[in-house]
Amino acid sequence: MHFVEPHFGWRGYYTAEDDPQSPFYGRVYSEFEFEHRIYNYVIHPQWDTIGSETLFIKILFIDYQDGYSIIELIGEWNDAIENDIMTLKRDIIDTLIHEGINKFILVGENVLNFHSSDDSYYEEWIDDIEDGWVVLVNFHDHVSREMQHANIDQYFLMGGQLDDVEWRTFLPHQFFRFISKIVTQRLD
Repeated sequence: MHFVEPHFGWRGYYTAEDDPQSPFYGRVYSEFEFEHRIYNYVIHPQWDTIGSETLFIKILFIDYQDGYSIIELIGEWNDAIENDIMTLKRDIIDTLIHEGINKFILVGENVLNFHSSDDSYYEEWIDDIEDGWVVLVNFHDHVSREMQHANIDQYFLMGGQLDDVEWRTFLPHQFFRFISKIVTQRLD
């Protein structure tokens, strides 16, 4: 897993460590010291910890004017034991909402499993982003099924075209427009 690096193609457009409004402002990264692990597997040092032992993220892009954030995830999303949604919501999402972000694109091709608990933080997230949305892109089928089984899929836009997006071929604003078009079609 140490070879799985967060997408770096947009670093010329945005870096969370250089954004004073980001929860990761001022963070210093090492290319050589592997300090985080998921179970017994070290992960690339560019991933950001959210306080979970199994789920890590990278804020790839934020546009405060248009109110959106693109976040890549890696690991096991475990609400049952780690309460990952609480940590993600309180420590990351709430900060971004406070800064005017109400549209979230979560890229989950590196999320290996999902374990559910209750849905209160998901419900709160949606309540907090009036006129906004949360889109899940490229989550594995078994992870999406677990989310559907837990009935939290009602809080996200997911599935269909969103399961197989070649998102790395886009620039951030192009990716957002592409996703926004799908969201508009689904909500109309």
